[in-house]
Amino acid sequence: MAAMEEPKWLSWARELQALAQTGLTFTTDSHDRLRYQRLRAIAAEMYAAGSGAPLERISALFEQDLGYPTPKVDVRGAVFRDRRILLVREISDGGWTLPGGWADVNQSAKECVEREIQEESGFEARALKLAAVWDYRRQGHVYSHPYYIYKLFFVCELTGGAARPSIETSEVGFFALEQLPKLSLGRVTPAQIARMFEHWRNPGLMTEFD
Repeated sequence: MAAMEEPKWLSWARELQALAQTGLTFTTDSHDRLRYQRLRAIAAEMYAAGSGAPLERISALFEQDLGYPTPKVDVRGAVFRDRRILLVREISDGGWTLPGGWADVNQSAKECVEREIQEESGFEARALKLAAVWDYRRQGHVYSHPYYIYKLFFVCELTGGAARPSIETSEVGFFALEQLPKLSLGRVTPAQIARMFEHWRNPGLMTEFD
């Protein structure tokens, strides 16, 4: 898959934020704590200036993270019926995506993706295979996120339920690979969906990762 060239300011801002968060986690010196807080503020200012997002929102996102910084985990479920893949339409941007979202604490990745499918589409599914673990930055998404993200894609088996939109989704449908609707490219790309079709057709394919 072709990778999108990430702007340098975004990589720098993300790294500065991680350094500041690490320092704030481990320092016992009050003067160093002030320095790390200022470093975090600079990272927020860089991201806000580069992205156009409100500084207050970015500062709040950075300040709510505690402990050693690690990537966030996004789960996506590929569910098939009649040679078509299940997609949901996001209210936030009007684009279609594989059902999924942030992984929750106290749930395994399998439990998370199965829950997301049910909540966003109304269908029930069982995760069969971890098809891919991809680095968000390297997958050609149309925008980049202040967080560093690993995306977990599962091939799933439809087990029940019926189409039902949610508070986050406005429509639910199954689509052939050749007839994909306009996608929410911050969440999923055509190349990723194509790979899920390959994993569904060839269950013996190994898990892919960056």
